[in-house]
Order: sequence, then structure tokens, then C-alpha cells
Amino acid sequence: MAKRPVAVFDIDGTLFRSSLALDLVERLVEKGIFPQESRAWYESERAEWLDRKGDYGAYVEKVIEVFRKQIKGISFQTVADIAGEVIEEKKDRVYRYTRDLVRDLKKEGYFLLAISHSPKLIADGFGYEAGFDKVYGFFFTSGPSGNFTGDVEDEELILNKSAVLTRAVRKEGLTLDRSVGVGDTESDIGMLEMVETPIAFNPNSALYAHAKRRGWNIVVERKDVIYEF
Repeated sequence: MAKRPVAVFDIDGTLFRSSLALDLVERLVEKGIFPQESRAWYESERAEWLDRKGDYGAYVEKVIEVFRKQIKGISFQTVADIAGEVIEEKKDRVYRYTRDLVRDLKKEGYFLLAISHSPKLIADGFGYEAGFDKVYGFFFTSGPSGNFTGDVEDEELILNKSAVLTRAVRKEGLTLDRSVGVGDTESDIGMLEMVETPIAFNPNSALYAHAKRRGWNIVVERKDVIYEF
């Protein structure tokens, strides 16, 4: 039997028009699961980004720091339920280009793989709704009580998207022949280097420069217009 080709996507800023981690943390603060002062940890980065003086990636990294700091001791089920609420509300807030690409590749029989630096408990649900076959994200462990320990399993692996792609191809019996990859920041370069058709979608400056040097497809979606370079 012929092996299925793989199509690998980043999620945040590539398919989802925001950050799953950001929306989850904001909701946890709103619900009183995380203390209100949690926002102070990333408010300056948020303001810098909104004023176009700072980097969006730095803003999201601070949000992730807050999640890691505050999650210890909280019930997995409580956070999973809130993640489900966020997914249900925002599952359709996606880019047209990548939404349609996922749909078309699925019809063609591709194995759809998503690799996210958001918590797996929300990335999984979002990926399921979007039609992905497998989703990798940061897996925050929980203890016998069902509460989060604050630890992350296989963190170094998830940070290395090319290693994740290599593992998935081997584990799922896939092929990189005709493979497609889509990402938006320099953290996606490793996995994009591995596929036959790399696409830099709404890339940040670092990925844009790399994609230009490599002659990769560059796609920008702005309002209701899609530009392909």
C-alpha cells in the first residue's frame, strides 16, 4: 500500500487568526482561575505590539510564561472545560487561504499534521475541529489528583518542529514525497526545509527573509485579498 503524503501546519497565526495560548490564558483570567494580576506579566509586551513597536512573538512568549507559572495545582478538567469553550467560540476564526488548503489537501488524501507551541489540551480540540489527523503541542502533565504538576513532557521535542515531523512520518508510516508545509515564523523553518512544497504564510521578517533566499512560496492574506509571491 502506498504511503500517505504528509501536510504539516503551524496553527497559531497560520491557521488560527490569533494564538490559542493567548485566548486560553485570557479566558482563565476572566473566569478567575488565574489571578487578575497575571495580565501584568505580559501587558507591556501587549502594548508594545499593539503600538507596532514590539514583537508579537515576544508577547505570546510572555503569555506562555504566565500559563506555565499559574497552571500548577489547577485541575486538568477545569482547564480542559474552559479550553473547550474557547474552541467552540473561535473554531471558525481562521484564515481563508489555510482553511481552504487544509480542506483541499484532506480531499487529496494527505495526512494532516499540526505542530503548535500552544498547550496540547487546546491545540488538540482545535485541530480536531479543523480536520487534522494528528496534533502535537506542549503536554502539561497532571498528577494522580488530576491537577497539573507544572511540568511539560517532551518539551525539547516540541520546540524542534523538524524532529516532530520526523517522528510523525516514522510513527504514522507517511512519506515526504509531495509533502506540504505551512508556517509563519522562524520556528517553522526546520519543518519547512523538510517538505517538497514549503509555504511561508503571513511570515514574520525572519521567515520572510529565509523564504526569499530559498525561493519558497510566500503567501499573504490581508482582509479579503490573498497575495502570492
